[in-house]
Amino acid sequence: MLRCVQIANNGLGITAPNPMVGALIVCDNTIIGEGFTSAYGGSHAEVNAINSVKNSSLLKSSTLYVTLEPCSHYGKTPPCADLIIKMGIPRVVIGIKDPHEKVAGNGIKKLEEAGCEVKIGVLQKECLEHHKRFLTFFTKRRPYIILKWAETADGFIAPEPTKREEEKKPYWITNTKSRQLVHKWRSEEAGILAGTKTVLADNPQLNLRDWAGKAPTRIVLDRSLKIPSDFHVFDCKQKTIICTEITDRKADIEGITYKIINFNSDVPQQLCNMMYEEQIQSVIIEGGSQTLQSFIEANLWDEARIFRGANSFTKGIAAPKIVGHTQQQIQILTDQLTIVRND
Repeated sequence: MLRCVQIANNGLGITAPNPMVGALIVCDNTIIGEGFTSAYGGSHAEVNAINSVKNSSLLKSSTLYVTLEPCSHYGKTPPCADLIIKMGIPRVVIGIKDPHEKVAGNGIKKLEEAGCEVKIGVLQKECLEHHKRFLTFFTKRRPYIILKWAETADGFIAPEPTKREEEKKPYWITNTKSRQLVHKWRSEEAGILAGTKTVLADNPQLNLRDWAGKAPTRIVLDRSLKIPSDFHVFDCKQKTIICTEITDRKADIEGITYKIINFNSDVPQQLCNMMYEEQIQSVIIEGGSQTLQSFIEANLWDEARIFRGANSFTKGIAAPKIVGHTQQQIQILTDQLTIVRND
């Protein structure tokens, strides 16, 4: 099962809205096939594992291990449970049940009714952690929320406005290795969100430059449509959603999606509802301080990734305040990265 989790991570950032599942097939204590979920619309992990077996006659005396309950319904592809039954695999070991209403135990039921021996809950903790995005989306009806910011050694997230250069660009606190890691993270999540002040101050691209992969959907808060049309977020190089209260469609920019929200009432929850409707299963919230703090105060976050650089501003915009369980601390050259979980 640990190997299933390991290979499943190959699907990180490409399988959504499908879960990134890992599967392998064992015969006589030997792994004879393995697979992970293909990019959305492609084959599921079980199918890829079965297809990788060179001698299919061995399947009738094999055990299939899989991180998540095999699906039992028709979607982009036929049910995996049906294929397992068709190929005559007698034993199936499952990490966790699938909470999706179209599965929810039906895959297990179908396998058992066909005579398969099914075992559930092997390395359940590890499988729950691995499938955290998918599980959060379907159990809490919102994306898995990652807060990310960088702060100086003296606790500031940005300098005073007078300290900024005339050109609108990010004012870096972290080193290049930390910034590359952030781009890797972006490739792993479905969405990236930033507030109006951050976009106006930094003119960020919110894309992938230092890592290969699929760029996340940009979600930008712009209550009064203040952001100039020549800013990077309007380059139409990736899907972009602008959240505003302006209903005049003549102000819309072609190629950009606009969503109307009420900025006077529970903005974080409205954003979660919108992302759920848009099938955005995970999001990195990259700022600014006010936007980050609003999600913290609403208790709508799952983990925070906080960089602390070596430089100081003395004055500036204070970093958000957060309380949670420190899961990990990593030194990246001159930067310290702290991972905090909302347990």
